[in-house]
Amino acid sequence: MKQQKFLTKSRYVNGLQCSKWIWLVFNKPEELPETDQTTQHKFDEGKKVGELAKSLFPDGINIEEVIPIENDKKSRELLKKRKPLFEAGFIHKNGKCYARADILLPVGKNEWDVLEVKSATTVKEDYFEDLSFQKYCYKSVGLKIRNCFVLHVNNQYVRQGEVDPKEFFTIADITQYIKDLMPEVPTKIRKLFDITKLKKCPEFKRGEEYHNDSFGIHKDDKFWQEHPECDILDLYYGGKKAIELFNSGILSIKDLNDNHLTRKQQMIQHKVAKTKQQHHDKEELLSFIKTLKYPLYFLDFESYYVAIPLYDGLKPYQQIPFQFSLHVIKKEGQKPKHHSFIAEGSEDPRLRFIEELNKVLGTNGSVIVYNQSFEQTVLKNLALYFPKYQEWVDSIIERMADLYSPFRNFAYYHQNQKGSASLKSVLPVLTGVTYEDLEIANSLNASLSYLFITHGNYEGEKAAPEEIKKVRANLKKYCGRDTEGMVWILEKLKKLID
Repeated sequence: MKQQKFLTKSRYVNGLQCSKWIWLVFNKPEELPETDQTTQHKFDEGKKVGELAKSLFPDGINIEEVIPIENDKKSRELLKKRKPLFEAGFIHKNGKCYARADILLPVGKNEWDVLEVKSATTVKEDYFEDLSFQKYCYKSVGLKIRNCFVLHVNNQYVRQGEVDPKEFFTIADITQYIKDLMPEVPTKIRKLFDITKLKKCPEFKRGEEYHNDSFGIHKDDKFWQEHPECDILDLYYGGKKAIELFNSGILSIKDLNDNHLTRKQQMIQHKVAKTKQQHHDKEELLSFIKTLKYPLYFLDFESYYVAIPLYDGLKPYQQIPFQFSLHVIKKEGQKPKHHSFIAEGSEDPRLRFIEELNKVLGTNGSVIVYNQSFEQTVLKNLALYFPKYQEWVDSIIERMADLYSPFRNFAYYHQNQKGSASLKSVLPVLTGVTYEDLEIANSLNASLSYLFITHGNYEGEKAAPEEIKKVRANLKKYCGRDTEGMVWILEKLKKLID
């Protein structure tokens, strides 16, 4: 039994989403992608939130055993103590299913409540599947489950002093949802085990309902190799509509008709897909460029966020700015001058950040950003915590020009953007410059790299001085690419107009 692969709650939930994933887990786990930095960070954040939730029940008992048969044995013994149990696990009487409860809470004489701890700020539908599977396992071993709850993060909590778990969490009663799902659980389990017994790994096929490849395992499926022209899922703001079109058999944007196109951007995409020619609206591009006033300040921030606020005045998942890059062009035709700031150490970086930014942003001229809502939100939050900078922040926001704006409107669009107007989609098609030569190549990796050199990882490992130096150099290159890239993009737009 120790070597048997049980259907656990995470495998149950993920398997319902993707047949190929559950087959690989049971048959060829070595072919699954390794856990990447981003996924590992999510796991670690979940563990931290889980540990904080345990502090709500100081008399609770943590069950350390991780091997299912040992955990099951220990959990059954501890049920008699009638105390909150953390990570209690039980093997279903069928010998194939196994579930561990984040928190089992004794209630009444012989009943239990199940509390599933989540690091999200809202209740998601897959939590219902998760808890219905748990209840299915627990009932089979004789546990009387009264109610099922999700203990999740309160996004309105603001840290002041030590983190208060009673304020940090909010609880949602999903008992009725679980009751409604319970009759379906045995059928779903049989379906999943039937999939695992298939001789051949299931792949995505024509006629099958589309599902998002969140596990990154479908890119080599025969269907996608046979249909390289399939770009319908890149339809701008396509969402459910794009999936419906795909499921109906329409694979390419060029095959859409006027009735399908409800947005200006979609019409432009359709034209570009049919003509294979880039689109640019000279009048709209010129109108944007005319709004810019020298000196030009090309500005970009990097930030990180964590579930449990690290410093006072922060909410869960609030962005904490730690770096900025600034390219300044004082007069037209002049070469840009670069300014860079990266906070040091594990102390709150926000004060140093706004102080240094204040030194290099002049009092006039356009402050050019890409997708201004992010920079504006960061600045507004800084002003709330450091009110002496409120007037200055207001003046900076007033001067902002959003380079994202003409691309969001598809005033310029190239087919290789694949429906995206992000900086990383626009820069390559306009300039040929990518981020592939950089060790840190996206904002999430920048955030996680910075977090590691300043706070270490979940296991308590700290970065060595040489690694800190290397990461800081890579951070400077990455953020600098963003702002220098904006300089290059503006130059290209001017040439398009000329």
